[in-house]
Amino acid sequence: MAANWKMNKLVREAKDYMAKLLPRVDDTEGEVDVAVFAPFTCLHAVARMTDDKPVLAGAQNLYFEDSGAYTGEVSAPMISDLGAGAVIVGHSERREIFGETDETVARKAARALDAGLLPIVCVGETKEERDAGDMWDKVSGQVRAVMEEIDSPRGHQVVFAYEPIWAIGTGDTASPEDAQDAIGRIRGLLKELAGEEFAGAVRILYGGSIKPNNAAQIMAQEDVDGGLVGGASLDADSFFELVEAARGEVARG
Repeated sequence: MAANWKMNKLVREAKDYMAKLLPRVDDTEGEVDVAVFAPFTCLHAVARMTDDKPVLAGAQNLYFEDSGAYTGEVSAPMISDLGAGAVIVGHSERREIFGETDETVARKAARALDAGLLPIVCVGETKEERDAGDMWDKVSGQVRAVMEEIDSPRGHQVVFAYEPIWAIGTGDTASPEDAQDAIGRIRGLLKELAGEEFAGAVRILYGGSIKPNNAAQIMAQEDVDGGLVGGASLDADSFFELVEAARGEVARG
C-alpha cells in the first residue's frame, strides 16, 4: 500500500504524520508492504524516520541523468543519498500537466532500476480515450515503452500502477471489475514480453480515488496487488485503514 502525498505537507506535518503512522504499521510487517512517497522537501525527514521500520520512503519523480545543467531536477543518486529506496515514475499528473512522454517515463524507470531504486511505473487512460475504446491501446503502449527500455529486470524490482486518469481526484473510481480487467491485461502483456516468472512476480497496483470504503473490494481482485493512494493517504488514520484493508485480504488468502 503506497501513499502519494503529491504537493502536500511541510516538514513538521510530515514528521507528525509519520510519528502517528509508524507505531501502527509495525504489526503489519511481513503481511503488507507500506511505502510513503513524500515531496522532496520532506523526503529526508521521512527517510530518517523510516530507517529500520517496515515502511519504504520514496520520491515522487526523478530525472534520468545523474548530474548536469538541468535546473530544478533531482537525480537518482540524490534520492538515494536522502535515504529513499523507491520513486514514482510517470504519474498521470506528470504526463498530463508537465508533458512527460512514454519515452521519458521509460528512461526514468530504467535509470531508477540501474540506481537500485524501486520504480512505481504509472500507466492509465483518460476518459476520452476510454469512451473511444482506446483504453488498451494507450495502456499497452505505455507498458511496452517501459519494458523495451529496461534491461531484463526481475519481477520484484519493478512495480506497475494502473491509474485510470478519469478516476484520479474526481471521486469516480473504477469498479473492482474494471480494475481487474485492466490489471489482468497488463499482467498478461508482461507475461508475453518478459515471461511467466516475471509476470507472476511483478506487483501491479490500482490507483484512482481508492478509499477505505472501496479498498477491500478492489484488493479482493485476483490480479490487484495493492493500491497507490492519493488524497486518502494525506491523513494517517485514513491511510492506515487502507493498510488494514489490504492486510484483511492477505489474511483471507
